[in-house]
Amino acid sequence: MKDISLIRLLPETTKVPFIEARKIAAVLSVLAMIASVFLFATKGLNYGIDFTGGTVIEIDTGSDPEPDVIRETLTRLGYGGGTVQNIAPPLDSGVDHDYVRVGIPLQEETEEGGAMAQQEALRKVVEGLTESIGEFNIRNQDVVGSKVSGELRQKGIIAVLAALTLVLIYIWFRFEWQFGAGAVAALFHDVLLTIGVFSLTQIEFNLSIIAAILTIVGYSLNDTVIVYDRIRENLRKYKSTLLPDILNLSVNDTLSRTIMTSMTTLLALVALYVLGGDGLRGFSFAMIWGVIVGTYSSIFVASPMLMLLKLKRGGKISGEVSTEVKA
Repeated sequence: MKDISLIRLLPETTKVPFIEARKIAAVLSVLAMIASVFLFATKGLNYGIDFTGGTVIEIDTGSDPEPDVIRETLTRLGYGGGTVQNIAPPLDSGVDHDYVRVGIPLQEETEEGGAMAQQEALRKVVEGLTESIGEFNIRNQDVVGSKVSGELRQKGIIAVLAALTLVLIYIWFRFEWQFGAGAVAALFHDVLLTIGVFSLTQIEFNLSIIAAILTIVGYSLNDTVIVYDRIRENLRKYKSTLLPDILNLSVNDTLSRTIMTSMTTLLALVALYVLGGDGLRGFSFAMIWGVIVGTYSSIFVASPMLMLLKLKRGGKISGEVSTEVKA
């Protein structure tokens, strides 16, 4: 059938030597993971109020808010760890200007003193903002205590670990244990690098970032399964071909699909990052980073792991039964 594609970014068949570059990629990945652990241990994450506790108020100034003025007011009052986010009004609200969400960090860890200190902090912030930006209406107010924030942080960690465990079980049953271990290694690599880049940039780490990480796990797994499915197919098709050649062939077979999927996803995410406002900026940044490292790991981590784990297969080679594909 004649190819009528208007744009062809890649030739019909590619022969990029990905597997030959596995040692260089392994060194880069290990260094990146070590750097991520070091950054997390030294700088930590810039946890949002979801994980640290505090008070969040949503205010309506009657016009487009001035986030810089609000941030300067919080810093002047001694609440430099506060957060400020613009919020677009609902479509049916009849309002043509943004609201603003202001987060005030938790003041004390003790249950009794913490409630009183938090109310005092809220009073000071309301008075200070009134002096800086004039009168405003408080549309909503939420308080996250230290116990609740601790539970949210714990549940977020459990959610990520549960996702990785279920992925291992799913891939193990669908393929073989080497495929499951390789997929989990790639996902662990993606999650660790995502945490590292958030520690480096100090972008606020909240519940929406946990949602982004779980989405990254799903996206990276989908890309890895596509490559693994082609590897399994080629293992059955080319019984006398060495494993490195099978891996290279399989990655090249799926390369066009991988690049086109990643590019179209990134176009949507970049638009979301630019136009989505402060409330979606952390989530979209995490997703952009996740798509990039997820695409990388499906090629340079998940596939070479099959060689490291000595993937075995059954099949006849020159009249004998082959029990292992030698690298």
